[in-house]
Amino acid sequence: MILSVTPNSALDRVIFIEEFRPGAVMRASRTVEAVGGKGLDASVVLAAFGVETVGMTFAAGPIGERLASLLERCGVIPEIVWVGGETRIAHVIVETLHGRHSHIMIGALRVAPADYAELLRRFRARLAAGVTWVVAGGSLPAGAPPDLYRTLGAEASQAGVPFLLDSVGAPALAALCGRPTILKLNRGEFAATFGISSATVADLRRAAQAVLAQHALSALVLTLGREGILAITPDHAYLVAAPVQQEVNAAGSGDAVSAALAWRFSLGDDWRAALRWAAAAGAATVLTEGTAECRMEDVLRILPETTI
Repeated sequence: MILSVTPNSALDRVIFIEEFRPGAVMRASRTVEAVGGKGLDASVVLAAFGVETVGMTFAAGPIGERLASLLERCGVIPEIVWVGGETRIAHVIVETLHGRHSHIMIGALRVAPADYAELLRRFRARLAAGVTWVVAGGSLPAGAPPDLYRTLGAEASQAGVPFLLDSVGAPALAALCGRPTILKLNRGEFAATFGISSATVADLRRAAQAVLAQHALSALVLTLGREGILAITPDHAYLVAAPVQQEVNAAGSGDAVSAALAWRFSLGDDWRAALRWAAAAGAATVLTEGTAECRMEDVLRILPETTI
């Protein structure tokens, strides 16, 4: 079983328009409702792969109830700590003419100290019950302990469970001393977190190697969109790519990468094999309308065409 942790959950409303034009009345061609939040999205992908997965999160109000129902329909076991406020709605604006997407967030959770204590209690219980990997990620609710991910990573490490973190900025930096097994970011998140802007993949590799050494990390994985996935370990640097797909909605593609890495490493794959699965999963996810909607048949079709 793979456990995901998403402190700041969301319900995605994916809205497809041709092009966003400020000041104009625009008509959506279609809308889709989907699970939102990095860790939960990873669980959705894992469930699509037939992997048993628990999605642990805070949620609140009617939107939270709809999110819980949607998780169950996706095959994810919900582990929800109910709190005050309201689960966020993420309006995901997909511009079909440009192949890009933007997020407009509404709502906020109100999470009390006792709620964080309950999340930690449940997290420890899940670790004790036997999970093979933890995938944690996303932003933190307002007022959250800034070292929440560090605490979760330390608990996982003490239990001997690998911990993948996909977060940005202060929450990610606070977690580094806990030595996550894998720190995963996209290109923009890497630049925002470490203040490093790299024009080329070669520059990015050197910058990532410096960050890895500075913080004594085990592995740093960067998703680069059409340029592929860059993975840095103390001994190796890998660049894996999948053929460019006809994009429908790229939201959740990076979360599919996290899901595939945790899954394949839990099965004993080495870095080269796991990264090829990750690249195929990320590419397959852009072919669907929902956030982190990934079909295994697409992954299996793309997998032989990945390069590393």
